[in-house]
Amino acid sequence: MLTLVVATNNPGKSREFQEMLAPMGIEVKTLADFPPFPIVEDGNGFEENALKKAQAAVSALNLPVVADDSGLMVDALDGEPGIHSARYAGDHNDAANNQKLLAKLAGVPDEERTAHFHTTIVGLKPNGAKLVANGQVNGHILHELTGTNGFGYDPLFYVDELATSMGNLTDEQKNAISHRGRALRALMADFEEWWEK
Repeated sequence: MLTLVVATNNPGKSREFQEMLAPMGIEVKTLADFPPFPIVEDGNGFEENALKKAQAAVSALNLPVVADDSGLMVDALDGEPGIHSARYAGDHNDAANNQKLLAKLAGVPDEERTAHFHTTIVGLKPNGAKLVANGQVNGHILHELTGTNGFGYDPLFYVDELATSMGNLTDEQKNAISHRGRALRALMADFEEWWEK
C-alpha cells in the first residue's frame, strides 16, 4: 500500500483526512508516526505556511506529503485570528482561544459577526511535484459555545447554510461542508494526476 503523510499532530485533523482518503487505498500516516523534526511556520499566509510544513516533512521523510494551514477569519477583527488561529491565546489551547475571541467580539452585534473558515492544502512529493487547493465555509461567530463535536472554534462557528453550530455536526456532516472538506475535495479532483507524477 502506498503511503501519504499528513503533516499534522492534530488527531481531529488526521481523522478527517483518513476518512476521506481511505477509499483510495492509500495508507495515511501523520507526524505522530515518525520521530520529531523541526517545522517552522513563519509564513505570511495560509499557502506559504502549508508549503513550509510540506517541504520540512518531505525533506525529513522522503515521502509524499499533504500539509494544510487553516484558520478562522473574523471580518470585524480584520481577519483575525487568521494564520494565528491555533495559537491565538497562547499554545494550542482551544478553550483559551475561544474565550479570547468572545472577549474581542464583546458588544459586536450579530450582523457584524461574519466569519470564514479557510483551508489551503499543499501536496508535495519528493520529486518536487506540487498541488495546491483551497476551501472555505462562511458563517457567523456565536455568543457562546454551542455543541460538543469538532475541535478548535467549531462550537462558536454558526454555519449559515446549515443554520446550526459546527459543534453540533457529526464528522460526516462536517466533512460535507467544512473548509477542510472542500479543500480536500478540490485537492482530490487533481490528486490522481499529481500522485502519478
